[in-house]
Amino acid sequence: MDNKIDQIKKKIKCFHMKTYDDLETFRIKFLGKKRGIITILFKELKKISIHKRKIYGKIINELKKEVQEKILSFQSKNNIQNEKILKYDPTIPGKSIEIGSIHPLSMIKNRMIDIFLRIGFIYVDGPEIEDDWHNFTALNIPISHPSRDMQDTFFLCKNPEILLRTHTSSVQIRYMKRHHPPFRVLSVGKVYRNETISSRSNFIFHQAEGFYIDKKVSFSDLKQTIHYLITSLFGKAKIRFRPSYFPFTEPSAEVDIYCNSEWLEIMGCGMIDPKVLKNVDIDPEIYSGFAFGVGIERLALMIYQMKDIRIYFDNDIRFLRQFKSEF
Repeated sequence: MDNKIDQIKKKIKCFHMKTYDDLETFRIKFLGKKRGIITILFKELKKISIHKRKIYGKIINELKKEVQEKILSFQSKNNIQNEKILKYDPTIPGKSIEIGSIHPLSMIKNRMIDIFLRIGFIYVDGPEIEDDWHNFTALNIPISHPSRDMQDTFFLCKNPEILLRTHTSSVQIRYMKRHHPPFRVLSVGKVYRNETISSRSNFIFHQAEGFYIDKKVSFSDLKQTIHYLITSLFGKAKIRFRPSYFPFTEPSAEVDIYCNSEWLEIMGCGMIDPKVLKNVDIDPEIYSGFAFGVGIERLALMIYQMKDIRIYFDNDIRFLRQFKSEF
């Protein structure tokens, strides 16, 4: 061990550094984590007696300190010609780099969440792979129900019980099963339907689902909430409610806004059907509630005045770069 230490001392003193590469070679040779000379010496300490270990441990630490001081001395001198300057200069201007931007669909999602947090809603999420009960049956859509034909479903693993969710209403079921009203909840996420891809539809899209359950919740509460959402997104706008049908709400309505000289359907909504409340052990004689669902892509098309929904999934940097101003 003594001979090794003497040889290492000579190597440290005889090693001359002129460039940045020389410094890196010196550092790795003596302090490298795997094959550094001093690193190996520390490992060999385990093989000698405890008494000698303390003596040689102190000597090896002094060697390590000597190496570190030589490195620091070389750096402080800043004596490198035509090579990298090792000393950090905080006055040197930083290099400007181009950072990314938030995707327009994420922008709308974040705006939706912020809008509803202001009026007491909480945000929750749920699985995209669902079972039949949460996605259909609990929402008053039994196997024989014709409304299942309205949502051409992706089933997984050749198991008709497991599927990609067709709406975020399954989150509503999962939340109501675990909590007791009152509650106000918003959920936003991807949903899947086997639809023909076109400028207005895709097999994957994002849906925002909101629901509110408490005592004496009325359709008037629903209308006020929808008005609040639309005015928050579009400012002053003409809004109309049209009677419609959904198996999980009764009464149900479609909501349109007047945009670019035409009425455009924007979302569906309604009062939660008492059967849905019973399915999650909530007494419909005591509690009532409303729910609504809106497609994020459809909102984005209107807000950003786009004509083709497919562009949101193309990952075209030229298209996405224009949304930097809203970062």
